Amino acid sequence: MNQSAPTPAPGSPPPSPLSSPPPSPSPQPSAAVSSASSPAAPGRFHRAWFVAAVTFVTIVGAAAFASLPGLLIEPLHQEFDWSRGTIGFAVSVNLALYGLTAPFAAALMDRFGIRRVVALALLVISAGSVATVWMTAAWQLVLFWGVLVGLGSGSMALAFAATVTNRWFTARRGLVTGVLTAAGASGQLVFLPLLSWLVEHHGWRPAAVTVSLAALAVVPFVWLLLRDHPADVGLAPYGGAYTAKPAPVPGAARRAVTVLVRAARTGPFWLLAGTFAICGASTNGLVKTHFVPAAHDHGMPVTAAAGLLAVIGVFDVVGTVASGWFTDRFEARRLLAVYYALRGVSLLFLPMLLAPSVHPPMVFFIVFYGLDWVATVPPTIALCREHYGDDSAIVFGWVLASHQVGAGLVAFLGGVARDVFGSYDVVWYASGALCAAAAMMAMVIRRRPAAPAVAAAV
Repeated sequence: MNQSAPTPAPGSPPPSPLSSPPPSPSPQPSAAVSSASSPAAPGRFHRAWFVAAVTFVTIVGAAAFASLPGLLIEPLHQEFDWSRGTIGFAVSVNLALYGLTAPFAAALMDRFGIRRVVALALLVISAGSVATVWMTAAWQLVLFWGVLVGLGSGSMALAFAATVTNRWFTARRGLVTGVLTAAGASGQLVFLPLLSWLVEHHGWRPAAVTVSLAALAVVPFVWLLLRDHPADVGLAPYGGAYTAKPAPVPGAARRAVTVLVRAARTGPFWLLAGTFAICGASTNGLVKTHFVPAAHDHGMPVTAAAGLLAVIGVFDVVGTVASGWFTDRFEARRLLAVYYALRGVSLLFLPMLLAPSVHPPMVFFIVFYGLDWVATVPPTIALCREHYGDDSAIVFGWVLASHQVGAGLVAFLGGVARDVFGSYDVVWYASGALCAAAAMMAMVIRRRPAAPAVAAAV
């Protein structure tokens, strides 16, 4: 007890910065302490909320690309006489790369910073979308929309939201995750009615240019307003203690693969990857890609079907934010089981609800499905954080890859099923059964014991 007073120990961070009144010999820790004390002052607006707001706007602006694939199937089929399976293959490449890029993007953010990676991703999305205006062959659709937009959007995937949340927030992580996840649905809400109107009245090319301009317009927000880490501005994360900014992690690709190899040795990873693959199959792959053409098959105008998808976006915001709030309070795996079970039941009823006009049972389905659309994300990220700690953003990137592979597979198979059977019914029923399986898989995930977490912290 006497030794710590006369002998300042530069290598003992817990006692000296917080409790020693004498001046410290090293000026940097004291600076860190003074800056760390500012967010703790009551009544202050923590900058983490500003960063979350910028991230929200960025994801909203980049979400235009996610609204377009379902609107392109009929126009491209009519203009180029490409089969729905061919167009669905390009969409499946986009969705698969969206997921497979995410873990590498999370590692690149650790290496080069969030701002650089996200700004470059937005530029790639913009270039790939505008290039489709001049395409004349199906392989160009695969290259421009599938590869370029897929790679760019993968770097803007949910791993971006997970990285921002992990760095800037210690408290309220579930709520912030829900809000940032809902940003994609908000973007869909903003752009889908506009894009559907453009496609119907002016063709698909102005819609593609609009997507390009929307991605481009967000770049200044990212570059000028976003910050990579709380330590960049001398702050502690919201609800946590000040920590110095970690050094850039070299070998981003190697780290992403190493984290995957470690995670693949654990059971929760495969259960999370399996459930999230079914999540992608039943949302982005099926409803977002094929709902508009399926409704059009039953005589519903494209703008009306796109409007229903936009309503899904409205209630997705409510459901995802509520799911984040629930995740802070209830067991994540039980939430996942409930979400998947309800989604599966609703999909089994959809083929009976499709009609030439919008009627109350269809509106009920849209509201119900919207509330459940991305509600699975906050508990999935929470389970990744619980089991994989500091590597959770990269692990979630790989889990998201499975989500997008599942989405891409169903985007392709859904188009093939429509070409073969002349109807989407078999795909709706199969997806409902898959969601029931996902509910059972979620209940198998075990909670991580508290003892290893305490040992790791010590």
